[in-house]
Amino acid sequence: MVRIILLGYMGAGKTTIGKALAKELGLKFYDLDWYIETRFCKKVSEIFATEGEEGFRKKERNMLHEVAEFENVVISLGGGAPCFFDNMEYINQQGDTVYLKGTPEVLYQHLLMGKGKRPLLEGKTKEELEAYIRTSLEGREPFYSQAKHIYNIQMMGEKDKVDEAVKEVIKLLKIRD
Repeated sequence: MVRIILLGYMGAGKTTIGKALAKELGLKFYDLDWYIETRFCKKVSEIFATEGEEGFRKKERNMLHEVAEFENVVISLGGGAPCFFDNMEYINQQGDTVYLKGTPEVLYQHLLMGKGKRPLLEGKTKEELEAYIRTSLEGREPFYSQAKHIYNIQMMGEKDKVDEAVKEVIKLLKIRD
């Protein structure tokens, strides 16, 4: 039974690497935010708007407990998921956790590539965005660093960079020689 759980800040490549990793290993892939949206027929942003962060985090925790019971999967978590309740302790018990660790500069570049998709980032200047990433990453680092494995991500603008990250994560997890 294989259960790989990817965590890290938004823009770290959890979904991109997760999908490629699952495909390479012949496993099913689940993105926790997508799973929540499917189960509740609402976008995460709508849940936040109607129930606030507390309401969302409770739903997220319940869905995490559901998804983390699945077998032979790769799961990517939302950036905040490890930072609430006992989520980090729980996921470490459930499988191989991998923190996709990026520098604020790399995360900033990744987020610029998909800025329109992230409501938290809209309307921010370059300086505001960099400061926001640095500050929130500092607060989340104590949770993220509890993962069983840490992989330092690089810029992943091209497919070969994603393939390289997948190979390195597989090596880190000692799944293949």
